[in-house]
Amino acid sequence: MVNLEAIRIIVGIIGNVISFFLFTSPFTTFLKIIKQKSVGEFKADPYVATLLNCAMWSFYGMPFVHPDSVLVVTINGCGFVIKLICIAIFLTYSSNAKRRILIALLVEVIFFAVVVFVTLHFLHTTKGRSMIIGILCIVFNIIMYASPLTIMKMVIKTKSVKYMPFTLSLANFCNGIVWLIYALIKFDPYILVPNGLGSISGLVQLILYATYYKTTNWDEEDEKPKSEVQLSDV
Repeated sequence: MVNLEAIRIIVGIIGNVISFFLFTSPFTTFLKIIKQKSVGEFKADPYVATLLNCAMWSFYGMPFVHPDSVLVVTINGCGFVIKLICIAIFLTYSSNAKRRILIALLVEVIFFAVVVFVTLHFLHTTKGRSMIIGILCIVFNIIMYASPLTIMKMVIKTKSVKYMPFTLSLANFCNGIVWLIYALIKFDPYILVPNGLGSISGLVQLILYATYYKTTNWDEEDEKPKSEVQLSDV
């Protein structure tokens, strides 16, 4: 007899590994920032947004919100710490964006504190807590799809995949598929929806890569930094 819970754990561990790769993918960018002692044209917005996203998913995975979701907590806890480090490096070497970033972080802290307070004091069942936090997580994930959509639009416009790394596109697709399977084994609509969209997004990126690979001028001098097409779906 097939042990679905064991399969779910294995799939979740694979998802953790892939998601960890996605979380650490900007490290080359931050090594460049540290080396140059300047953030240049890089923006902190994606990392600030991902920080809140990881916090929300970590809260969602807590046993008093959505039981049996420890692997959701582990990867998003790691993602939260990684993004916090990235933001700290950005603040260290940023000359004119510190105030805006700190204000954004303060807003996130207040919002998250309000969500936690309302959830724990006014929602007394895990079903109700899962629904409210799950819906918020889906909304944040959908908002975060603006980043890869912008990159895909640029690929179509320039007929070049130079700023859409293949490994990240493939990892995004695999990440979406793995967490989609995880959500189907023990049905979880709040993980299913964003990762279904993530799978489609990753597939479209791969199709665009195949379509425009031959028309890409790889020798062209960089005019802008490469963008990390990255999502934290779970």
